[in-house]
Amino acid sequence: MTSLKVENDHSGDGAVGEGYQRGLGARQIQMIAIGGAIGTGLFLGAGKAISKAGPSLILAYAIAGLVIFFIMRALGELLMYRPVSGSFSEYAREFIGPFAGFVTGWTYWLFWVVTGITEVTAAATYMTYWWNIPQWVSALVFTVVLYGANLISVKLFGELEFWFSMIKVTAIIGMILICAGILTIGFSDAGDTASVTHLWADGGFFPKGIGGTVVTLQIVMFAFMAVELVGVTAGESKDPETTLPKAINTVPWRIAVFYVGALIMILSVVPWTHFKPGVSPFVAAFEQMGLGIGAAIVNFVVLTAALSSCNSGMYSTGRMLRDLALNGQGPRLFTRLTKSGTPLVGTTFSAALMLVGVWINYQWPGEAFDKVVSFATISGMWAWIMILISQIRYRARADRGELPQSTFKAPGAPFTSWFALLFIFGVIVMMGIDAEARVSLYCAPLWALLLGVSYLVLRARDPENAAFKR
Repeated sequence: MTSLKVENDHSGDGAVGEGYQRGLGARQIQMIAIGGAIGTGLFLGAGKAISKAGPSLILAYAIAGLVIFFIMRALGELLMYRPVSGSFSEYAREFIGPFAGFVTGWTYWLFWVVTGITEVTAAATYMTYWWNIPQWVSALVFTVVLYGANLISVKLFGELEFWFSMIKVTAIIGMILICAGILTIGFSDAGDTASVTHLWADGGFFPKGIGGTVVTLQIVMFAFMAVELVGVTAGESKDPETTLPKAINTVPWRIAVFYVGALIMILSVVPWTHFKPGVSPFVAAFEQMGLGIGAAIVNFVVLTAALSSCNSGMYSTGRMLRDLALNGQGPRLFTRLTKSGTPLVGTTFSAALMLVGVWINYQWPGEAFDKVVSFATISGMWAWIMILISQIRYRARADRGELPQSTFKAPGAPFTSWFALLFIFGVIVMMGIDAEARVSLYCAPLWALLLGVSYLVLRARDPENAAFKR
């Protein structure tokens, strides 16, 4: 039986790190930050994006990556002002209002639940590469195993994520080197046809037009979801003032190497017309090269990538639910921690909801990924919007001398933050135009209505709680 202790901090003063163990070291934070940006969106979603945009997808990743860097530097400025575990919700609560904190906390929790479903769906899809077993069986097994792993200490979670990320990073660098060898030496079946001219010779750099590139932005932005996870680790980092800025400053080269660089190499070796939705471009590339064992290895790597992201989701959901509970904006039951500092109840509740992914895989095994990815995108972007607005308001108050200045200021802010906000709203407009992504915009008002009613009920029950006052 796992013993529990209930923390006494319900003051809502933002000290939500109380009770957690600072078990995440510098190397673990670095690899969590790197691995957070390498997941299903790159390994699986890129296949669909390539078929829609062709080589111009490289440009889409580069532009979106710049926006992500602006978002992360805005988050870094806030984290150095006040590093807390429930960062997005806490900052929204402080700089926008209690309702914004309530919506942000619950929406980010929902994002990771939906993302967990997405990732376990991807993992089940990868399993069919080796064995002809129903997707829902694999999805069920993965969900149960990862839930068990998340009941262990945060130090072990960090160690698992370190090695998960190491596998992903090593694989992508290895793939880039192999492609470089094919282009320069000419070995493998693709050696005679590999050329950088594939980037513009097969219908041009924009074979589907600029419009085709623009409509892939929601897929591109989904690929970057989870880069903000380092903010959630703030309450459990051994030295957040040092490790978090270093992790955030790695964003540009992460994007340059793992997204832009990888796609340039793949699309130079294999023409973009050879890729199709639902198939990992990495696996497809190795098959086109005639390197069958390489495809099997990459499939294993992308399987670990999906499981890594789902594991991070379970970690994040428990922390976010506890932050809400400590601020009186969620059931007090979620404040409970195990002796090792794990939010058992919140993690269990979230994992139970992730089992919905098993049902989705049972009902629509061929469409499961696309059905959940768009809703994950819109819910995840809400956290980015709140980060940017909070940073803009914080900077204004700090410049007036009302709050201490951050030791890690976002360069170019608030102009870069405003630019990132406009970009995100542009992506949302594109999602409304895209019939496949539009379903998420239908769901968003229903979720907003549910949150609004829930907030009014909670405030009516406890009007004196500081969490419901400006």
